[in-house]
Amino acid sequence: MESHAPRLDLFGSSPVVAKALKHFASASRALIDGSRLPKATQDLVMLRASQINGCGYCTDAHSKDLAHAGESAVRVNLVAAWREATVYTDAERAALELTEQGTRIADAAGGVPDEVWANAAKHYDEEQLSALLLFISLINASNRMGVINRMAGGDYQPGQFG
Repeated sequence: MESHAPRLDLFGSSPVVAKALKHFASASRALIDGSRLPKATQDLVMLRASQINGCGYCTDAHSKDLAHAGESAVRVNLVAAWREATVYTDAERAALELTEQGTRIADAAGGVPDEVWANAAKHYDEEQLSALLLFISLINASNRMGVINRMAGGDYQPGQFG
């Protein structure tokens, strides 16, 4: 049986790594606090990418953050099957599609299709699209750190990071 403990204490491994991680977290915090992208959309996007990437820690965190913010269990639980669900707005669906395409980028020869981008652009302005792009990029990087470092899900408490 494999251990559920992280492989490394990234913040304690070296001052350079700790400093880089603080900058990474600051970038995420700046987006969360300053973007006009709706908070529910932010967390739906981060949850969906985390599900696709199999990151237990991030899936745990973002599903709990959504519930803590008052999202219904139906909306949280159906993110994995959003195409077959009726509980998301057209804007949220466009964000989720862009998230999937941006997360599965290696599966799509030629990258994210223009029609996926155009659909998102119908619902979000340039600032929101820029934030969405950064949220997708940052959560994918976080997921990779979590999976590689074997960060287990289950113990996250909403608000534990501020």
